[in-house]
Amino acid sequence: MTSSLSSGLLKGGIVLLDPNTSVVKKIIPLQYNPDTMSRSLQPQRVGEGASKSDALRLTGPPEETYTLEAELDATDQMEVKDSQTLENGLQPALTILERIVYPDSDRLVANNALAASGTLEITPVEGPLVLFIWSKNRVVPVQLTTFSITEEAFDANLNPIRAKINLSMKVLTVSDLGFEHKGGSLYLAYQKQKEKLSDKFRPGSLGALGQSNI
Repeated sequence: MTSSLSSGLLKGGIVLLDPNTSVVKKIIPLQYNPDTMSRSLQPQRVGEGASKSDALRLTGPPEETYTLEAELDATDQMEVKDSQTLENGLQPALTILERIVYPDSDRLVANNALAASGTLEITPVEGPLVLFIWSKNRVVPVQLTTFSITEEAFDANLNPIRAKINLSMKVLTVSDLGFEHKGGSLYLAYQKQKEKLSDKFRPGSLGALGQSNI
């Protein structure tokens, strides 16, 4: 892992936006940048039974997934006797991430009251727009699909002081959010940045592949 706190490197992290106003609600930098991160892309093609002329057609952006393991360690904060860390360990840092997948408790209570009063249709609680940021080239709207925490060490009060977090995040595209949504516009900027970077690639020659022509 790379310590972005001590080295001055850019940090990867997560930003939470209000889905209606686009106001930044929380900025959650990773304590350490992981050494590895995996991505998978599943192309979206015309389904089975399509004509042969559709074999090369794409129906939309691919389903893209980011997976990483982040490490948290409270040792440095404990050595300088940071009061919050001494009282709670890593729990604030862990729970701010956990809250992404929890509906707001006040909304749960309000929806329960609506159900008790006989309301037939209750709108599910809307969560924040989650952005995964990994350099200026990757600002991606995502949905957490897998989130697991391994707490590895504890203080005398059983607060976790060392932990690993495994995150899998599905990229939300214009197919998911639409073109008018803030997340949709951020996705388009992300895809256009991919196109700009790909244009910088220096192509090879057929000769290097043992071919004179095709």
